[in-house]
Amino acid sequence: MPKRKLTKPISGAEYARRRRELMALMEENSIAILPSANEKVRNGDVPYRFRQDSDFQYLTGFNEPESVIVLIPGREHGEALLFCRDRDDEHEKWHGPIIGLDRAKQFIGVDDAFPISDIDDILPGLIEGRSKLYSAMGSDSDFDHQIFEWVDKISESGHLGASPPGEFVQLEQYLHELRLYKSAAEIELMRRAAQASALGHVRAMEVVRPGMMEYELEAELRYAFSRSGARDEAYPSIVGGGENACVMHYIENNQMLRDGDLVLVDAGCEFEGYASDLTRTYPINGRFSAEQKAVYEVVLKAQEAAIDAVQPGNTWDEPHDAAMWEITKGLIALGILKGDLEVLFEDEAYLPYCMHKTGHWLGLDVHDVGDYQVNDEWRVLEPGMVTTIEPGLYFDASIESLPVAYRGIGVRIEDDVLVTKSGHDVLTDAAPKTVREIEALMQNELEVRSHG
Repeated sequence: MPKRKLTKPISGAEYARRRRELMALMEENSIAILPSANEKVRNGDVPYRFRQDSDFQYLTGFNEPESVIVLIPGREHGEALLFCRDRDDEHEKWHGPIIGLDRAKQFIGVDDAFPISDIDDILPGLIEGRSKLYSAMGSDSDFDHQIFEWVDKISESGHLGASPPGEFVQLEQYLHELRLYKSAAEIELMRRAAQASALGHVRAMEVVRPGMMEYELEAELRYAFSRSGARDEAYPSIVGGGENACVMHYIENNQMLRDGDLVLVDAGCEFEGYASDLTRTYPINGRFSAEQKAVYEVVLKAQEAAIDAVQPGNTWDEPHDAAMWEITKGLIALGILKGDLEVLFEDEAYLPYCMHKTGHWLGLDVHDVGDYQVNDEWRVLEPGMVTTIEPGLYFDASIESLPVAYRGIGVRIEDDVLVTKSGHDVLTDAAPKTVREIEALMQNELEVRSHG
């Protein structure tokens, strides 16, 4: 196992800068209110391990429930306020330490912190007289109701001149635009997540064998992720052997891996809240058949063309078009499509075999925030954006028009790609993906096992 690399956490100064950037986009005499995530119950009285709301995490780095961040640009007595839990010896005895008010101020650099138990008494006074209220309406119906109760309390107060906000504004349209551009510190965390994911995929290639269950391979991935310091998956892992690889979001992972089949493994971990999303497809017995190799090479060529198109100044759709051009050429070469290349491409004749886009934004969420179009035009790629590149071919066995040799083959290859000033950087390139690299790794491992 490689020596673990220490990664610096995001500084309090950066969180403060993010809040200032958001407030600069808000209008004068306004207020923004954003709650933390709620604890989720798994069953009975057993909760899931807490995972912070991504927007709240982006603005605070504060990883506790029962918290609310309030931003009031231009307020004389402090622009950034936090409501959170106070210290509680009995609670901490059972559940571990709470950061508390004083340490919260120091930890995230807010101007003031108040007990969450006092929010109903304090917040209406902060809202009163503000012309606009920014919030994530629709994300948490219970909190939406709470905001309306605070606003109603102002209207019903009977104070001379008491006035509630005249307009409610969706906070996401401003906050999500900021989240789209990753800072150097964020990129470092995403690189760490990508490296941990790559190590997991290498381990999976090394240990897979015919007769293993899909969930056993999933367990090997989770083990490797945790060994790298990434204790959480960014999403449920897909481990699809044989025909299961043709199911886009297959997560049952309960079938036996068979000799002669491919296995599609779409799995990524989360490090300090930041996601990786990585897919590799490889032969369970360590050797591609001629038909498997032919299909795989088409997808690999499409992915390479799409990655080459991830350049500053290109538009979001250019990598997808580059991939689908190569996919269409490949389907003609495989004898699955017949006709003129340009006509087939324009008609999207590839859709029965590749039905998804070639990528999505990546960050605090695996399908991260940010518009793909601006004013009905595809967004221009800029440095600091991170996207996945993941073309695939899925030859469902039920499609009778397919040559028999290709039926049941599913291949997807996915990497995480950072847009840089001069081009791009593939964050997940430590995971082998050429036929030669994959077979060499797997055959070497088989030889080691046979002599062990």
